[in-house]
Parts: sequence; structure tokens; C-alpha cells
Amino acid sequence: MEWLIPLGVVVVIVLFVVGLYNGLVNRRNRVDEALAQIEVQLKRRWDLIPNLVNAVKGYMGFEQKVLTDVTEARAAAVSAGAQGVAAQAQAENMLTSTLRSLFAVVENYPELKANQNVLELQEQLTTTENQISFSRQHYNATVLDYNTSIQTIPNAFFAGMFGFSKRDFFDAEPEAAGVPKVDLSLS
Repeated sequence: MEWLIPLGVVVVIVLFVVGLYNGLVNRRNRVDEALAQIEVQLKRRWDLIPNLVNAVKGYMGFEQKVLTDVTEARAAAVSAGAQGVAAQAQAENMLTSTLRSLFAVVENYPELKANQNVLELQEQLTTTENQISFSRQHYNATVLDYNTSIQTIPNAFFAGMFGFSKRDFFDAEPEAAGVPKVDLSLS
């Protein structure tokens, strides 16, 4: 009967470690899911941009630099995903900046401001920007929870041993933090 006490202690320790591990896996999976939600919204934006560029191209013949910048920023954003969250965030911030430039140029063309296709694409992009912002907030909150869990005791003792490592936040540059302003009034 004396062997039951040490066996009970071992079982309690094993159950405790299993519970910690499962909690960390759960948090890590929520971070991955939140990042996937950002990627869905980014893909939607990437898919809308060529349509917008094509819609305004005919009107903006001498504004080709803006269209080229948007196209290049989109390509950089698409390829940045493989380089990690920090590189992705930086590329997306650059894309947001070039989209702002495009929207500002559109303001100078009354016929573009009145074009239903351009109006619709701008509205879809604005909606998508809002969804990206919400997805970033959710992801960053999930990363905060995950990072806190692997850095606090008792999880900190086991996180590194089980291969759990700190995740990066999806940061927006201060100047890119807002949604592009779109003023489509015909004044």
C-alpha cells in the first residue's frame, strides 16, 4: 500500500503537466486561427485592388506612377506573408499608404468620383479595411493572451520545453493605423 502515495503524486503531476500543455496548445491554435482570419481579409483586399486599378486606369492616363506604386505594393504584400507576421504587417502598411495616395488622386477626377464601379470598389475596400482592423485587434488580443500564458509561472517552466515560443503582434504603423478616407461627394 505504501507505493500508492508516490504513484498518486506522479499521476497528479502528469495530469497537471498535461493540463498545462493542452492549455498552451489551445492558445496557440487560437493565435493561428486569428492570423488566418487576417489572411482571409488581406486576400480579399488583394483581390479587389486589381479591379480598382483597372477601373481607374483609363481616366488616370498621366497618373501612372500612382497605379504602379499600388500594383507594386500589392505584389510586395502578397509575397510578404512567407516572411512572417512582422514583414507582413510592414508590407500591408505600405499597401495601405499607396491606396491612400490612389484615393487622393481619384478626388481630382470628378468623372471617377461619379463612376459607379469605382464607387463600389472603394466602398468594398473601405469595408475590407475595417474588417482587417478588427481582425488585427482580435489577433493581437489573442497573441497577448498566448504570450502571457507562456511567460507566466507555472507555464513558463514547460512552454520552452514543449516548443512554445513568443509570437509577434500584427502592428500597424502609426500613420497607417486608420482606414483610408474616401470622400465621394460630387461637390
